[in-house]
Amino acid sequence: MTQVLDAAADPRLLKGRGARSNDSSRYDAERRVGFDDGWRHEDEEPPPIRTEVLRDATRTIITRNTSPDISFNQSINPYRGCEHGCIYCFARPTHAYLGMSPGLDFESKILFKPDAAKLLEAELSKPSYVPQVIAMGTNTDPYQPIEREYRVTRSILEVLAKFKNPVGIVTKSALIARDIDILAPMAAEGLAKVALSITTLDRKLARIMEPRAATPERRLETLRALSAAGIPTVVMTAPIIPALNDDEMKSILAAAAKAGVKQAGYTLLRLPLEIKDLFREWLEDQVPDRAKHVMSLVRSMRGGKDYDSNWGTRMTGMGPYAQMLAQRFAISVKRLGLNRMRVELDTSKFKRPAQTGDQLKLFG
Repeated sequence: MTQVLDAAADPRLLKGRGARSNDSSRYDAERRVGFDDGWRHEDEEPPPIRTEVLRDATRTIITRNTSPDISFNQSINPYRGCEHGCIYCFARPTHAYLGMSPGLDFESKILFKPDAAKLLEAELSKPSYVPQVIAMGTNTDPYQPIEREYRVTRSILEVLAKFKNPVGIVTKSALIARDIDILAPMAAEGLAKVALSITTLDRKLARIMEPRAATPERRLETLRALSAAGIPTVVMTAPIIPALNDDEMKSILAAAAKAGVKQAGYTLLRLPLEIKDLFREWLEDQVPDRAKHVMSLVRSMRGGKDYDSNWGTRMTGMGPYAQMLAQRFAISVKRLGLNRMRVELDTSKFKRPAQTGDQLKLFG
């Protein structure tokens, strides 16, 4: 085993980051071990970890799935990795496929897809393409900070609008308001809806749990702006973390309803693969007084394990505590008048724009 200096050996490097370490992925033959050589406290203040943006030369853009407990069949992820740094992010293990760590690498080494719009246009132009809702934000956030400069998500929306292909977006970023000029006309034709994830209304908890995401107040403002523009909005109280943010479910739903939201959902914390160790490490570092209690309740809803991947229960858990959360959600939704009607997006308006060289129609 080769010993490699881990960035987390000096906690001063972690400012503005979620993960507390940068351990090797499950596919690596060697393992990184952090250590202190004794010089740290005498050195000058080290610079924080910088975000590195890499080009993703993918040749396909639409991802398809057949999971029975997911409401969409196809999705697009403009970026791999996410600078928001949410410690609970279930997408972290995907960085292992790239030979990178699901820890700090996931939030500091971001891949963008510069050819996304071109690839999507080619895919939608194929005669074999069957129009379906395309989901965005199902893995990493399409509106993470680098979107301001790279605008990959916006270029994708421009293509979807041109083809009139419906899109559903999940984000926790206020940056989505930038694209109201595209989303509002699409929504008017039943082609767009947006869900914002609000994990907590506590600024202090949000800062340590999702360090580079928009503040809770900005997310509520964004929901208000989207709703005012006629875009169907959904609030996701996700993920619910027992003994940490579960007592906020009622207040989050009430604040979102006041902002004009008509639909709501929730999911339970998921800890597959490397996330369980990253999350435990974060708990011990950031909320040590609650760490054991949080994990005890998590296991009570996962059949005694840190995680249970069974379809049907992986999103909501099982057991008395999970049932209590479900009841709390149902009561709040009913009281606030949420989920009375589900917005279904329209695939019937899909149309391939005329291309240069197409045979002209004889009539109309």
